[in-house]
Amino acid sequence: MKLLKNPLFPSLLTDRWIPEFFENEKFFDSDWMKNVTVPSVNIRETEKEFFVEMAAPGLNKKDFKIAVENGMLTISAEKKLEKEEKEKEFTRKEYSYSNFSRSFMLPENINEEKIEAHYEDGILKLQLLKKAIDKAKLVKAIEVV
Repeated sequence: MKLLKNPLFPSLLTDRWIPEFFENEKFFDSDWMKNVTVPSVNIRETEKEFFVEMAAPGLNKKDFKIAVENGMLTISAEKKLEKEEKEKEFTRKEYSYSNFSRSFMLPENINEEKIEAHYEDGILKLQLLKKAIDKAKLVKAIEVV
């Protein structure tokens, strides 16, 4: 009896396992990879603030939920659409649902109380003002006992 290797799966004992797995066209062309949609984000920094722009066309202001918790900015949106058409001979009802969530770790110099958001022409725009940081607070001495 002879043991044959399956050519479809890389061996865990070779150093090529990870590259072979990700180089396989089936991995990136699979259906689950095509359905992942996350809006693109541009982040720009000036001396006094950060600007975050997220491309999210087809949404309304009320679809967004923006929250800051423990230094983490989370932008999410949920849109539900229900459409019903009635004709003489048929009734058609369609449901559409889409959502996304993106989170960003905020630097310590962001004033979390002064974040502003505006939605216009399919672009969500956030302005995050910077605040002065007391450098003495950043250094914490730990005593060895």
